[in-house]
Order: sequence, then C-alpha cells, then structure tokens
Amino acid sequence: MSTEQTFKRITTKALGLLKKKGIKITALTAYDFITAKLLDQAGIDLILVGDSLGMVFQGNETTLPVTMDEMIYHTKAVTKAVNRSMVVVDMPFMSYQLIADEGFRNAGRIMKETNASAVKLEGGERVADTIKKISDAGIPVMGHIGLTPQSIHQFGSYRERGRDKEEADEILKDAKIIEQAGAFSIVLEKIPAALAKQVTESLTIPTIGIGAGMHCDGQILVTPDMLGLNVDFHPRFVRTYANLADECTKAFTNYINDIRKLKFPSKDESY
Repeated sequence: MSTEQTFKRITTKALGLLKKKGIKITALTAYDFITAKLLDQAGIDLILVGDSLGMVFQGNETTLPVTMDEMIYHTKAVTKAVNRSMVVVDMPFMSYQLIADEGFRNAGRIMKETNASAVKLEGGERVADTIKKISDAGIPVMGHIGLTPQSIHQFGSYRERGRDKEEADEILKDAKIIEQAGAFSIVLEKIPAALAKQVTESLTIPTIGIGAGMHCDGQILVTPDMLGLNVDFHPRFVRTYANLADECTKAFTNYINDIRKLKFPSKDESY
C-alpha cells in the first residue's frame, strides 16, 4: 500500500502511524520550488530543506556558513510547491546551540515566516532542553544524531559514528533523551546498521536513516546526490537513480550547437 492511499497530508501523527503499520517513510531534500513540486507530486512523504544546501547549492565545503535568512528563503520557495508532503527545515549552525531561548526564537521565526511543518536540530543530550522548549510551544522537532555535519570540525572527518561500544551507547542514550524531550522523529546518520536497528526498536517515534541500514523506519538522501548531479560525491550509502549530470551536459551541448549552426530558433519558434 502506498502512503498516498493512506494519507492525504503527511503530519507528525501520520509518520507515527506509518511506523506502527510498518510502512517505510520516504524522504528527500529540496531547496527550490520546482524540485519540491516534483517530489510532492511523486508522493514523497517528507521533504527536508537541509542545510546541505550550503554544499550542493552554494558550493561550500561544509554546512556551517548557511544562515537563518538563507534557510528561510529556500524554505519559502519549497512550501509554495507542496500540497501533501511534510516540510521539515534544518536549523542552521549557531541558530540554537548557544541557549535554549535563542533556539526557541529561531524555530518560531522559521515556522512563522515559511509555512513549514517542523524544524530539525543536530545533537543529543546537549540540545534536549532546546528540543523540549520548542516542542512544548507546539513546534514539531526532528532530532539528528550519529554523524552530525554541523560538528564536523569536532569529529575531524565524515567517517561513520558508533563503531565502538562507548560511542554506540552514547547514541542510544541520546536517542532516548531526544524522544523524552518531545522530538517526533530522529534522523540517524552514518551509523552501523545493527546500532540503527537497536535504536529504532527502542523508540516509539520514527527513525529516518541515511547511511544507517535498512532497519530504520524510513530513509532520506540528498536529492542532487541520488539524481547523479553531484559527480564528485560517491559515498556507498547513496544509490544513484539517474545520471542527470550527463543528461544535462548533453542538453547544454546540443543547445550550443543548434544556436551556432542556426538550427535554433526555427521559424515555428519565432514570432
């Protein structure tokens, strides 16, 4: 059964029901109107306006330079296109890490200005108070643990997290704390599949995996990665469903050639 047949609009309640029914949750990223429209029409359950836009859209080396204003700008474009999917917004670096009150104010600003459905925060126990404050005010919060890209300089690399017992235990502990703080879902990024299975089975809220194996309640990828647009990025957790980089290059080349050979525009394409 498709989720299109099950829910006309995806909400936090709908995601919880999908977990209970054992129906996998589908999620992808979008940063613009056209992509979001196509994802929504295809029946994707959740669209993340990710701070990954800092890398795949802006060309930065990390997600850290992305600002609140930029996240709001892109989210406004996305939400205009969406009728069914749930739109979740990454809170960018330093928009919530200082104190819970600042995170609360910024989450409120995102919700007020963008028409999004929820916000997402990276981190475990250290952001639990912020998650609680935001969720207590009626703003849905998605957690994110494992590899957290906003902490890349602390980690020193993008390697998987939770490989040793101490770190695995911390991830499991963080997941339960985040759930208790009021999060409606948690992204598990780049952790061993066995650990992701343990975390998923220990929670009542859904887990969304990226590089975390098949046992999560759902999966997410960065859309330009799975479309084959990002030719310099080939982690093993990304399955490429198209090769749009080649297709785009062919189209651009054909366009250039047609102009120079006076094949475009034709009489029918002229006024």
